[in-house]
Amino acid sequence: MSYAVKEIFLTLQGEGGQIGRTAVFCRFTGCNLWSGKEEDRHQAVCQFCDTDFVGMDGEGGGRFTDAAALANAIETTWGTRDAQQRFVVFTGGEPLLQLDSELVHLLKQKGFYIAVETNGTLPVPDAVDWICVSPKAGAELVQTCGDELKLIYPQEGLNPQDFIGLKFTTFRLQPKDDAHKQEHLQKAIEFCQNHPIWHLSLQTHKLIGIP
Repeated sequence: MSYAVKEIFLTLQGEGGQIGRTAVFCRFTGCNLWSGKEEDRHQAVCQFCDTDFVGMDGEGGGRFTDAAALANAIETTWGTRDAQQRFVVFTGGEPLLQLDSELVHLLKQKGFYIAVETNGTLPVPDAVDWICVSPKAGAELVQTCGDELKLIYPQEGLNPQDFIGLKFTTFRLQPKDDAHKQEHLQKAIEFCQNHPIWHLSLQTHKLIGIP
């Protein structure tokens, strides 16, 4: 199969359990909860996405004809850095619309530790090392286990405590990034203080000005 990729770039992981780690980010085009077009946002299942995942015009983006071509592009982006620390994060949009076992297998052969950031509406392929699921109100949660459940907060119709019975190692609450983000931050801090199983998650890449 071919892959439509918005961008591939080297950065530091800015949030969650792998925070601060040097990573290649591979952002796939497309999502199953929103078209990515502003005129469709009001009727989308997810209406607060802050990411551009439309098209293939970002840094390193494009149409990759097969898994080998995309795996090679990711390896090239990592470059000559320590091969023992190779780390790739698949994101979107919704990466599981395209991420498949063949691509995972090729990257494992190249020594990559593989993470995925998903809305949880599709199952994660075997052999992915780190699974971060971010549920969205109104969308069926299919991937109910993983390394971290990261809930954007607040979301009408979603109570964080309803997820505690799921098989995740950590539970993280991330304030919604919109015009009321300071208010959301204070509410998230209070919620975590009152429910210590939840850890506050911040988007540090935005704070320090990296992609």
